Amino acid sequence: MTTQINDMHEGHTTGGRYDTQPTVALPATERIVRGADAWATAAELARHRDAAAPVILVDTYPGVDLPALTAGIRAALPEWDIVDVEEAALPRDEVNRLIETNLTDDRVFGVMSHFVLADFYDASKLDRLADAPARPTVFIGWGAQLLSARLDRDAVTVLVDMARWELQLRQRKGAPNWRADNPGEDNLRKYKRGFFVDWRVADRHKRTFFDDVDFVLDGNAVAPAEQHADAPEAGMITGAAFRGALAAAARRPFRVVPFFDPGVWGGQWMKNLIGLDPSKDNYAWCFDCVPEENSLLLEGDGGVVEIPSLDLVFTRPVELLGAKTFARFGAEFPIRFDFLDTMDGGNLSLQVHPLTDYIQNTFGMHYTQDESYYLLDAGEDAVVYLGTKTGVDPAAMVDALVSAQDGDHPFAADEYVNAFPAHKHDHFPIPAGTVHCSGADSMVLEISATPFIFTFKLWDWGRVGLDGIPRPVHLDHGARNIQWDRDTEWVRENLVGQVDVIRDEGGVREERTGLHELEFIEVRRHWFEQGADHDTEGTVNVLNLVEGDEVQVVSPTGAFEPFIIHYAETFIVPAAVGAYRIERTAASRSERFATLKAYVRGSRASDD
Repeated sequence: MTTQINDMHEGHTTGGRYDTQPTVALPATERIVRGADAWATAAELARHRDAAAPVILVDTYPGVDLPALTAGIRAALPEWDIVDVEEAALPRDEVNRLIETNLTDDRVFGVMSHFVLADFYDASKLDRLADAPARPTVFIGWGAQLLSARLDRDAVTVLVDMARWELQLRQRKGAPNWRADNPGEDNLRKYKRGFFVDWRVADRHKRTFFDDVDFVLDGNAVAPAEQHADAPEAGMITGAAFRGALAAAARRPFRVVPFFDPGVWGGQWMKNLIGLDPSKDNYAWCFDCVPEENSLLLEGDGGVVEIPSLDLVFTRPVELLGAKTFARFGAEFPIRFDFLDTMDGGNLSLQVHPLTDYIQNTFGMHYTQDESYYLLDAGEDAVVYLGTKTGVDPAAMVDALVSAQDGDHPFAADEYVNAFPAHKHDHFPIPAGTVHCSGADSMVLEISATPFIFTFKLWDWGRVGLDGIPRPVHLDHGARNIQWDRDTEWVRENLVGQVDVIRDEGGVREERTGLHELEFIEVRRHWFEQGADHDTEGTVNVLNLVEGDEVQVVSPTGAFEPFIIHYAETFIVPAAVGAYRIERTAASRSERFATLKAYVRGSRASDD
């Protein structure tokens, strides 16, 4: 299999060119400041607003290393008082009682919370903290901005922001959730608390002051000095630079920062093609377009600062998503692209996703995880498990799945579930409620709706997770969502080989490759040798270069500089871009190219 991976693009120059650190430009006049210089800049502005007793509000995303951040501020501003605003938060036991019904007893799934940050604070204590500070004072912690309306002066606000992926890495190393004494808790439970409570509240909170924030600090880079001896100190940019960079990004193609993660079924394709750390056993996932967890790297004079890509969704939703998509989903990015690598690996878990009605009533999500598998590459014996076999007795299959959980009675998947041969460039739609999984020796580009943790595992082939603990199986949820009428004949007719030619002219072949009519995502594949014209028609486009070594995205009106894309890279074209063209570059060596483009059905101007 390794030989196939290395030879898969004979004559192409793909290996090692995938960019794992794409950047977005800061406005040309802005610069990044670091360390003591950053805090001196904030202090200077605060003194300009109130010379006698200036105030800086340092509002931190939950998970920022507060001790390290406080130490850095104290060293830079030794004459200032530093007050931990979280002293005004409710006691841990009270917070836990508030969110108990949101967390549930389940290891993975909770219920979406609708708390706001003020719900976690004692208002009278906040009032006392804000009662006329007599000296230069820094208020620090998640919730510092809650003091803004309580103060009798114009404070400077610093947002210390972090991406969810960095938070997950820290939690795996022992970091607790906010107001939780759980450093050693199961990482899935930590993630659940973040996903259903902490991050929802934090995002609602920071959205209230995006328009007014004076500075933004890279919380991903805040750590004790001994942990980043060779790395630059956390960078700070002005609020104007932050807003300017996001406004510009919403009007040109861009990429978020991908992240890669191992798994029990992980493979070797990404490691070999992209050039990832060879010492790792495998890489199972690459999240290359998941704005809820990915980052944006803002680059300018002074290096880069990292912010959550969600900040772009929150601040420029209409320009990014389009008016129709925003009206339907709100400030939420509805399309997700990721990789599932099982080359020289194992099968994914046999699974099913919840129906819309079920996810709404059980978990509080307003849409579900419809998805599809696009095969970037496949071994000779690769298969996709999809739908139940005709004539299967639902009760017998559920009984067999239940029996398999004891570890002594493996589930005979091939007796109950269809296994269809999978070849490079095949595309399998998977509407919610369809039993499915990708088999071994496949490289899947997964295109799906965004609610990405709602996977009900039915059978995990008798494995345990990388932590040595059996991965969670949710037969109770799964059995309630399996659509038993999606049998062999239905799947063949609706989910296999669904390719319609839309046009084949002028050197461009446009095909509809999915998804099923029950899913809201439309997918088009464009084959070309020189170039292909596109138009967002008022809705966000998400694309991947699925064939060919290198292309560039250009504006027919010169609205943005040419944007280079390499093989297998996912990129986003905001709705505001309008017309654009994808074409080979002068350095391209491939004979033909193909892009896969996804957008929300019914959201384009031509859909009226």
